[in-house]
Amino acid sequence: MMELRKNLIEAARAMAARGLSAGTSGNVSLRTEEGILITPSATPYESLTPEMIPLLKPDGSFEGRYRPSSEWRFHLDIYLARPEVGGVVHHHAPYTTALAMARREIPACHYMIARFGGAPLRCAAYALFGTAELSANVLKALEGRTACLMENHGGIATGRDVGAALAAATELEVLAQQYLLSLAAGGPVLLTDAEIDAAITQFATAYRPNTGG
Repeated sequence: MMELRKNLIEAARAMAARGLSAGTSGNVSLRTEEGILITPSATPYESLTPEMIPLLKPDGSFEGRYRPSSEWRFHLDIYLARPEVGGVVHHHAPYTTALAMARREIPACHYMIARFGGAPLRCAAYALFGTAELSANVLKALEGRTACLMENHGGIATGRDVGAALAAATELEVLAQQYLLSLAAGGPVLLTDAEIDAAITQFATAYRPNTGG
């Protein structure tokens, strides 16, 4: 468990170092056999120690001296709804958040959108942070996807573990940046459903483990 806590802190600091979240904004979590490890509320990432990481239980209770992030609810609900998810990263990265503030989803503007399960990358309807309403909106936006935006808020990315979730969160921000730049150039030419489906198949093949034989 101590190693997992260190992994969580490393991911949270990497999120900040990559410019995905400033100050104490954003939050990171990972699944364990005992519950959900999640960054504590309103605590600078550089000051975190393993003992400061709360353990969130399926009923919403927690263990530890520090309270879980105020966004704990959608983290927990994602894990409960998506057994394949082992890590969740929520950030307020500039380009992702700019699109979220405009309440714009990301369409099939680049084949890399297949990396998130297809197009479009939805923008969850606005609700007050930390509420069950926001959590429900996020789960709806994530149907068939591994990432989404959140209206007037930021973005969420998931992965098989916290490292994969951080990689996805980073790629989400890059895709958001590229989409915004393409809008300034007159707007992207969108890929067809068939082209996106082919890219999804290609991604599945590229990331399939080599079992030998």
